[in-house]
Amino acid sequence: MLDLKAFEKDPEALEQKLRRRGEVVGLGEVLHLMKERKALIVSAQVDQERRNTASKALAKATTEEIEQMRSELKVLSSNIKEKEAQLRSVEANLEALALTIPNILRDEVPLGVDEDANLEVAKFGTPKNFDFAVRDHVDIGQALGIIDIARAAKISGARFAFLRGAGSRLNRALMQYFIDFHTSRGDIELTPPYLVREQAMIGTGQLPNLKEDTFQVSGLSGEPLYLIPTAEVPVTNYLAGEILDEKELPLRFCAYSACFRAEAGAAGKDTRGLIRQHQFEKVEMVRFTTPEQADAELDAMVKRAGDMLTELELPYRMILKCSGDTGFCAEKTYDLEVWLPAQNSYREVSSCSVFGTFQARRAQIRYRPEAKHAGDKTRAEPLVTLNGSGLPLGRVFVAILENHQQADGTVAIPKVLWPYMGGMKTIE
Repeated sequence: MLDLKAFEKDPEALEQKLRRRGEVVGLGEVLHLMKERKALIVSAQVDQERRNTASKALAKATTEEIEQMRSELKVLSSNIKEKEAQLRSVEANLEALALTIPNILRDEVPLGVDEDANLEVAKFGTPKNFDFAVRDHVDIGQALGIIDIARAAKISGARFAFLRGAGSRLNRALMQYFIDFHTSRGDIELTPPYLVREQAMIGTGQLPNLKEDTFQVSGLSGEPLYLIPTAEVPVTNYLAGEILDEKELPLRFCAYSACFRAEAGAAGKDTRGLIRQHQFEKVEMVRFTTPEQADAELDAMVKRAGDMLTELELPYRMILKCSGDTGFCAEKTYDLEVWLPAQNSYREVSSCSVFGTFQARRAQIRYRPEAKHAGDKTRAEPLVTLNGSGLPLGRVFVAILENHQQADGTVAIPKVLWPYMGGMKTIE
């Protein structure tokens, strides 16, 4: 959530920055409610001062004056209660509306309406030149008997799939490889719950703006629970409501999870195969830092994801997302897009973002800066959160099948995965 105090101090400057995203629905109403709140606070304070003054004067008043002053005090008290009730209502409306306002973008984020304005930063690896007709991952997987979409549709409907045999093993190998990669570099591994409360979804910004993309179930107590769209939700909220010491930062976590998305905003897109499913798996990187540490952590996450793609012998490119394509919570986002031969294009496989204090304010995660002098006390402040895909199993699975397919219909397994595949080097 935006820093409303900073907004109140300089609303025009922050409004101008928000406009870089285009039209921000509700922004005008937020500004109106902030002015209304300020006016109510000032008015209530004036009445409170008048009541205090009148109460003090009451002790020295005559009998005749006392009756009149009590009547005035009664009116003032009634006015104060009414204004306090109005203030609570305005603050509740303001807080609810503020949750729908996106984060402010960094200045270096390029302006643009959609993904066509995203900026290519660099390319890594060279796509293969195949001397045979390239097949997509669905044809390859079905021919090898490692993907079964028809039976999944019979059981669960569209956008689901069974993996089987060597396909299941490759999927499991990717999960183990990704987790080992991160933990060997110092990340703390978490195994998170897949169902979370509404407040956790609010904390990371999925609610209220992405409600149509969520799967909701009824908890045993009647409280709504949500299937996580990514491990970002439980792992970021792992520290919700807590205050950390600066010396604990940066904190780096990784987590494997299944992920669940309704994909309501992607109707008709990627309906074939494993690219865009309602249920998929991913290893997530989550970071908690001071503002000074954030840029280095973002760069390190992007490098992590890229290093894994390089080890898997997959060509990819790095993209800086434009203003119109940057997510609701993010200040800045880099995407890594892997090359898919059958589509003759690059497709997003990792998204790494810095959120500033936006999520930390929503989830109430703070840190206490170290005192500059012994004995000094410091005030707790919202920390900075970041996260990144490190990596999704399904899309990497797709990229391996398509980039490492061979003329005889087999798929060569990247060397780095051989130990996880029990020595298997080819899927036949």
